[in-house]
Amino acid sequence: MSLILIALYFFLPAYFANMAPSVFKFIPWSKYPINKRLFGNNKSWQGIIIAILTGTLIFWLQKLLYTKGFTSLALIKYTDFSVFLGALMGAGAIIGDLIESYYKRKRDIPSGSSWMPWDQLDFVFGGILFIFFVYIPPISIILILLIASPILHIATNYVGYLLKINKNKF
Repeated sequence: MSLILIALYFFLPAYFANMAPSVFKFIPWSKYPINKRLFGNNKSWQGIIIAILTGTLIFWLQKLLYTKGFTSLALIKYTDFSVFLGALMGAGAIIGDLIESYYKRKRDIPSGSSWMPWDQLDFVFGGILFIFFVYIPPISIILILLIASPILHIATNYVGYLLKINKNKF
């Protein structure tokens, strides 16, 4: 159980980055879609910026907590890494989502429609691949993220649906 919590805690920057564009969509600046034809109406420059900033902020908070003695869930020694690792997780998560949106459009799946299991894994693949530039996690952590993340994604989407943040349950 503790290895699962360690993996999930490590990947918090990507989880928050993946949710950030939906949570902060009320911000009225730069809601211009990147490319409606390729990615749909919901992928904006604002979303990319918010996701990267959120990943960076969450990693910075993890680093701060680590320096204050919260080390029980630490997979890495946070003092050995800059916040760039959080930015990479955030960028990877949002780019993974963007790539998945591209392939949804290629398959004529409408924006906002579910495409299981890719909707639940796109940001995980992106987040993991992008952090490979500075850190390669153990395979056990990668496997935990690939198994647990879809379950968490479905659960958080359902909560978002109940709170009227998301249009779809899953």
